[in-house]
Amino acid sequence: MLIKHKKRSDCSEHEVTDQAVYLNRRQFMKVTGGAALGLGFGNAFAALQSGNPLAPPAPWQAAFNNIRETAYGQGEKPAPYDVATTYNNFYEFGYGKDDPAKRSGSLETRPWSIAVEGEADVTGVFDLDDIIKEALLEERIYRLRCVEAWSMVIPWVGIPLADVLKKFKPTSKAKYVYFETLHDPAQMPGQRRSSIDWPYREGLRMDEAMNPLALLSVGMYGSILPNQNGAPVRLVVPWKYGFKSIKSIVKIRFVEKQPTSTWMDLAPNEYGFYANVNPEVDHPRWSQKEERRLPSGVFLPNVIETQMFNGYQEEVASLYNGMDLKRQF
Repeated sequence: MLIKHKKRSDCSEHEVTDQAVYLNRRQFMKVTGGAALGLGFGNAFAALQSGNPLAPPAPWQAAFNNIRETAYGQGEKPAPYDVATTYNNFYEFGYGKDDPAKRSGSLETRPWSIAVEGEADVTGVFDLDDIIKEALLEERIYRLRCVEAWSMVIPWVGIPLADVLKKFKPTSKAKYVYFETLHDPAQMPGQRRSSIDWPYREGLRMDEAMNPLALLSVGMYGSILPNQNGAPVRLVVPWKYGFKSIKSIVKIRFVEKQPTSTWMDLAPNEYGFYANVNPEVDHPRWSQKEERRLPSGVFLPNVIETQMFNGYQEEVASLYNGMDLKRQF
């Protein structure tokens, strides 16, 4: 008899987002005139508003036609597409949750290149098309937990980050990986404000970046990323707060010393380098013990308990053996 052992990261039915609209990937890929089979008008409108034509560009067609389904998040119910694409933090386009959806149509996502620098044998500027067209894309359904104490479940499409980084052959001096977002105020109107020292910057320890859960995402809900969700390529690190999953990446640098990320620079007493989801470490201005799972009603909010490492403790806890996670937050 086959016995399945449930991991901590597996979600129970009462914990998952209500599946009001779930976009079947095979339907979603069949795009005609900006609408997909099985896609409600509201969802199609949200996608079009974002500047996302839904269908992947020609060089990516083969990869997106052969997305490998995985066991990650099986049994979880993703948030409706129109929730996941209209409730976002992407300050390059504004500070309101709907600003990215309203204002990101100005972002041109092709052509797109990524500069690889630092402690690696293979460096230079690489076209994202070349990275994607050779890749075996995977669909992974992950929880996304924001430091603001809201969360949702999203089916991402991408490549294991480790697989990409290994291609650049990092040297033994590479202890961390630094990431940088596009800096272009003409396309990203939020960057015209000086409240943040642009460009947006993030980093991971090398063993974190090589963990199997870390994903370099180029899609969600079976198609390419909408602009407001970090097109054309973003990081997804599901055991960390969402601000670690940097969007619209244009630079990867292998470094020996721990980099300073944007939020560390802005408020080091509130945002540490690791940013692991930890219900025992409150934000100075609110508790992290619970979260509001989206979609959620005003009068009956879907409030659930926050799990250590966002429920991925079994997969990542060993990375932090011996660390004081209340001090090194």
